[in-house]
Amino acid sequence: FPEIAGAARSLPEGCVLDGEILAWQDRHALPFAALQQRIGRKRLTLAILRAVPVILMAYDLLELEGADVRGHDLTWRRAALEELLGRLPHPALRPSPRLPAAAWTEVAALREEARRHRVEGVMLKRRSSAYGVGRRRGEWWKWKVDPFRVDAVLTYAQRGHGKRAGLYTDFTFSVWDGERLVPFAKATSGLTDAEIRAVDHFIRRNSRERFGPVRAVAPELVFEIAFEEIRRSPRHRSGVAVRFPRIARRRMDKHAAEADTLATLQALLPPEPTTR
Repeated sequence: FPEIAGAARSLPEGCVLDGEILAWQDRHALPFAALQQRIGRKRLTLAILRAVPVILMAYDLLELEGADVRGHDLTWRRAALEELLGRLPHPALRPSPRLPAAAWTEVAALREEARRHRVEGVMLKRRSSAYGVGRRRGEWWKWKVDPFRVDAVLTYAQRGHGKRAGLYTDFTFSVWDGERLVPFAKATSGLTDAEIRAVDHFIRRNSRERFGPVRAVAPELVFEIAFEEIRRSPRHRSGVAVRFPRIARRRMDKHAAEADTLATLQALLPPEPTTR
């Protein structure tokens, strides 16, 4: 990330920021899949640098002029962060926006707007809070948007890894496109041990075909699949890709024919960006 390296060189010695690298364009974060195009590349072309520009969104200030400032309250740290970045303007380095709200109803409205801005929700921090280390709770709260949810059919399965190597725990889920089932997501988490054993038993008794380690399964089991983001993807048969899919629950009350459709997924897609 040469943009971030260049921004870091503009900071004074003894300065440590807490932030996140984001693919960023037209004052908005790009989907995480865009950032993945930059991760792990040994060679960056001018085309990819232009297509997927990145920034460091600075959330907090940990050290200033060689002094640990994590014990200062958030009001002090935030003012120092904004003053620092204000003196050293750099297009790839910017503080996270403050979201003023006078009541919980206003905070809730901001949370509902989060998905439009391609972010996970809102972060609430007590102004008097120090910078906490580890999983301390009480003074900071991430209020995430509710995930997308669809009902899908289990169509393929593969053995897991580690302690679950003897069980089928890697699942592929599909939705209806007319009279055929189209795969759209893989998930491995969300079931209890007892549920995993029951599904594993079903897979062993109802496998239709084998493709190496993968078994095609009779399309009978329905699961509610939760995910955080959906985007168009020509690489996938369904034409869509989802981020962080996981099993929310098994739908014992539904038959496979009642699972959702590809049109349901397509209706969740964000609008195409307008060009000017």
